[in-house]
Amino acid sequence: MNEDTEAITRMRAITISREYGSGGGEIAARLAQHLDWQLVDHEVVVEVAKALGISEAEAEAQDEHTEGVVSRLLSNLQLIEPIMLVGSTTLPEVEELNYREALQNAVEAATRQGHVVIVGRGSQMLLAQRRDVLHVRIIAPLELRIAYVMQREGLNQDEARSRIQLKDRDRIRYLQAEYHQSPEDARLYDLIVNTGIIDLDSAVDLIVLALERKGRKLTTPTGELGPGVGQPRYPGQPGDFRPPESVTEKPQQ
Repeated sequence: MNEDTEAITRMRAITISREYGSGGGEIAARLAQHLDWQLVDHEVVVEVAKALGISEAEAEAQDEHTEGVVSRLLSNLQLIEPIMLVGSTTLPEVEELNYREALQNAVEAATRQGHVVIVGRGSQMLLAQRRDVLHVRIIAPLELRIAYVMQREGLNQDEARSRIQLKDRDRIRYLQAEYHQSPEDARLYDLIVNTGIIDLDSAVDLIVLALERKGRKLTTPTGELGPGVGQPRYPGQPGDFRPPESVTEKPQQ
């Protein structure tokens, strides 16, 4: 086993965050096949459903959305039998906590198993503190994402645009509601790939390279990581290139 393979083997998981229509799901599938790792996507929903004793459809409805499936179910029941829910106002919050716990358990169990590619589900946050996990985000320009969704889902341009906006909004709200973070924050990731220029197979190659390089650093103390390691002092004083005052001046009130 060469050094590159050994470094990759030491890594436990890759998380894939993606803008809808960027090809992130397809990249995850190709990546898992290339590495011979397990793709974890719908499997998380299945495990959460089992843990909560609900159907996969109900768990899927909760998946990456801010409004809990149990909250919706209780709201629907209240319209039918309001008297039965008197004194049960805390149940939705309890069930929401149960969902989050089941989701976290499913993601952590997959990571303990190791060599998995996890798609979405806030996994970049759930596994943020693990150095043996690579965090990746896939993005692309909106017009190219619209073309992708039109081609893959057979939608017209307006339908594709609406679907992208809905899915992106759901994912942003989900991460904000659950973790007070935006999925667009670049600091959540080790690597961001723009498929507007880079094709999907090349994106896989870049991710594998990043995985290997991060794997090589697992035994390096955290104090010896960062952009300044091994860098000499500048030979002189760095210059500050400031914009013209006309740009920085505050407009007159």
